[in-house]
Amino acid sequence: MSEAKKQNYLHGAAIMTATTVIVKIVGFLYKIPLGSMSLLGDQGYTHFMVAYNIYSFFLTLATAGFPVALSRMISEADTLRRDAQVQRIFQVAAAALAVIGGAFSAVMLIFHQPLSLLMGDEGAASSIIALSPAVFVVCVTSAYRGYCQGRGNMIPTSLGQVVEETGKLLVGLSLAFFLVRRGRDMSTASAGAIFGVTAGALAALVYMASYKRRNYQEKPYAFRDAPDSRSTILRNFLRIGIPIAIGSSVLSLINLLDNALCLKRLQSAAGFSHTEAITLYGVYGKAQMFYNLPSYFITPLILTVVPAVAGCMAQRRRDEASEIAESTLRIGAVVALPMAAGLSVLAEPIIHTLYWGSNPAGAPLLRALGPAAFFVCMALLSNAVLQAIGREQLPVLSIAVGGVVKIGVNWFLVGSPQINIFGAPVGSSCCYGVICVLDYLFLSRALKHRPRLRRVLLAPLLASLVMGAGAWGVYGLLSRLLTRGGVLARGPMAVALAGTVAVSFVIYGIMVSVTRAITLDDMRRLPRGEKLARLLRLRQ
Repeated sequence: MSEAKKQNYLHGAAIMTATTVIVKIVGFLYKIPLGSMSLLGDQGYTHFMVAYNIYSFFLTLATAGFPVALSRMISEADTLRRDAQVQRIFQVAAAALAVIGGAFSAVMLIFHQPLSLLMGDEGAASSIIALSPAVFVVCVTSAYRGYCQGRGNMIPTSLGQVVEETGKLLVGLSLAFFLVRRGRDMSTASAGAIFGVTAGALAALVYMASYKRRNYQEKPYAFRDAPDSRSTILRNFLRIGIPIAIGSSVLSLINLLDNALCLKRLQSAAGFSHTEAITLYGVYGKAQMFYNLPSYFITPLILTVVPAVAGCMAQRRRDEASEIAESTLRIGAVVALPMAAGLSVLAEPIIHTLYWGSNPAGAPLLRALGPAAFFVCMALLSNAVLQAIGREQLPVLSIAVGGVVKIGVNWFLVGSPQINIFGAPVGSSCCYGVICVLDYLFLSRALKHRPRLRRVLLAPLLASLVMGAGAWGVYGLLSRLLTRGGVLARGPMAVALAGTVAVSFVIYGIMVSVTRAITLDDMRRLPRGEKLARLLRLRQ
């Protein structure tokens, strides 16, 4: 059977972005009902979020650096046409990831009670147990994803994500509804809901293993193409992956500590009861779900830019690597800025439409998280470029500094009775803003050509400001027209929100064309990009 075809880096990003839309729609169908007052509610959603944050920390520690290392090593070997080296790299990496994932799954299973107490939420213990096998499963799956991405093929990763999210939706929601209807407590219902993550991960592993077996068969190799020894490959794999894992896990650890810090400071310093603190953090978790949305659309760029830049560096095409890096940052800004602006401007209808009856703190929290959403996206992209060019130790420093800033800001602001939970989004903006500044300084020295901030940010920022102003005006007009008896009900509010989003898309599309936020060269790298460029009347 012939091997699966490669895609260029923006073609691959386009495929994954399209899949991300599907994946996030499925994800919303999973998380939004869970947070509703008829299912888990604010307190049950806190149990869910605390367990998921612990899982994310161990998963980040296990997978944040090593799939990137695998993708980079395979891309370099594939560029040099060393087929046997590619196969051996995968074998060594898959075995290492299985050991690492198994160890972290065991830690979650054995220490579920102490971990929940450390986070200030004893009710999360059952959910931690339900999530513990997922770390091992996702680690092994990430080996297959890293292999395909290193070969320039993003299709299996995209379809695997759809399989994973669908499994999570079907199993998680079914168990949550069943347990709530049977009258089980919120901690048990949360565990059932979050077990869907484990089930979805297992389904994705089965798909990825099957895809590789069908499309990438091992080939015999001649002596002159003999691969490196397993010990050499393992050393290189760990050398590249450990600094990236440390950098990513530092921020994940800080987020985990920040989780516990918020809950404890709300009670010990701000004067809230345990129940009130759990409720406020649950509302903040709901706002974070939307704040994370822009970064989901940035992830495809991250997964594709690493092998693209690494391949250029392997062939000493440093000019092209710099061009790809700047193009990636610009496209990231084009995607992230309007979404961040939209979250801030439309925070109230977003929260009240999807979480009707929830704590009123949700809308102001989401509004305050808008700027942080943009900084997160740019930090993720700049970290990925630094990792791709072999400077994986630098993001460790920027992330550590940003994390310390976040903890410091949250310690003082969340502990203030007047500010309380509203200090958390301020801490996030400060954290990721500092990371962006430091990463830009590092990129300016590491790349042959420094990314031009004016070219990266100016046009997307102008287009987003115009779009945000238009969204504010359109929603204000529609909400007045749909108000009956001085009250804007949930249904009409949803209609006004949908209409505003549709008009905002049109406004932003026009502004992107007028300001030339995306260039003709960018569009040529996309599938059928030249046709779209002609439609938008883009010029060089």
